[in-house]
Amino acid sequence: MADKGLNDLFKDTLRDVYYAEKQVLKSLPKMERAANAEEVKQAFRTHLKQTEGQIERLEKVFGMIDLTPRGRKCEAIDGILKEGDSVAEDYADTAALDAGLIAAAQAVEHYEITRYGTLRRWAKMLGMDEAASLLEQTLTEESETDDLLTQIADAGANKEALAEAKGDS
Repeated sequence: MADKGLNDLFKDTLRDVYYAEKQVLKSLPKMERAANAEEVKQAFRTHLKQTEGQIERLEKVFGMIDLTPRGRKCEAIDGILKEGDSVAEDYADTAALDAGLIAAAQAVEHYEITRYGTLRRWAKMLGMDEAASLLEQTLTEESETDDLLTQIADAGANKEALAEAKGDS
């Protein structure tokens, strides 16, 4: 077996997150359609546009290292998105739906935050400062999206789910 190093790990992880972003891009319209509150729908629409830009940045990073943009199947993101689909199905027509969709979206964000944080760190170590900068932009967006989803959940979705559970709605 050939020796593999950090550069190989960087490339494999880049392919992983590229696959993940492509899957998220497919999933966000379904989450938007499933959501009840307009604010939640809008958050998913906004993140869809961000995801398109994130994919473009990843493609630039691929170009910087002379790789064809290609995803590598990621069981983790597939599982997280499948859980989100289950929430949409299991909680349809309930006040808990939006809280569940937000939680599922945040699971995606947290996965992406770990991947982009790691990729940025490795890019710096490998002397890929421009790639690190692009990855930092995406990391910032993912963190901002996570914060926005928390605000939406705290301002309404979680309270509505709790009120329904208590029979107050």
